[in-house]
Amino acid sequence: MENSCACQKKKHRTDVEKKYLKNRLKTIEGQIRGISQMIDDDRYCNDILIQISAVNKSLKSLGNEVLKVHLTTCVVDNIKDNNLEIIDEVMSLIKKLD
Repeated sequence: MENSCACQKKKHRTDVEKKYLKNRLKTIEGQIRGISQMIDDDRYCNDILIQISAVNKSLKSLGNEVLKVHLTTCVVDNIKDNNLEIIDEVMSLIKKLD
């Protein structure tokens, strides 16, 4: 049986962190709306695929930022508290991110 459900865990983020992450998400939302408009406008497939690639890169970059914060806060705190099970959790997480 897996460890406790990750959905029950919480991570406090400062207002600055939340604003940064939400602004990045708004940018990504705008990119996706742009792709939708390109489809409506019958834009060339190549142009749409380039924009899809840009969205993928934006999401990957955002994910990397969240992962970095997770490693430097949540994981470090767990290790300091001698909760080494966090290593298995992180390894499982990294496998899911690919």
